[in-house]
Amino acid sequence: MNGMRPALFIASLLLPVAALPANLALAEDGVAASPSSPTAATWQLRRLMEPTETELLRESRGEVVIYDSLTDKEVEAAMSAHPDRIRNMMFLGTIVTDEQGEAVFDPLGNFAREDDGC
Repeated sequence: MNGMRPALFIASLLLPVAALPANLALAEDGVAASPSSPTAATWQLRRLMEPTETELLRESRGEVVIYDSLTDKEVEAAMSAHPDRIRNMMFLGTIVTDEQGEAVFDPLGNFAREDDGC
């Protein structure tokens, strides 16, 4: 422990985990989720469409949740299903889809994303 007190040593180990962005936190299955991974989409869609009582309470206290890399169809569905929660939702990197719901790609082969100017 290099002369560090045990409590400080333990806190120093926990700090990097607490500083992880939500989209890189470990998912329930222990796999790190990136914004474009199925695991990330799963927890975000669950949180968006079926929030727990605790999550709804946090929203009622003003919490805003940032959702990243969902499709435009998923965003539209959430906004239609939960208009009373819209003020607690923020969407970044929304993936543009075609009429069939398939992702549209830009000329470089990346997902085409909505740009709302934020």
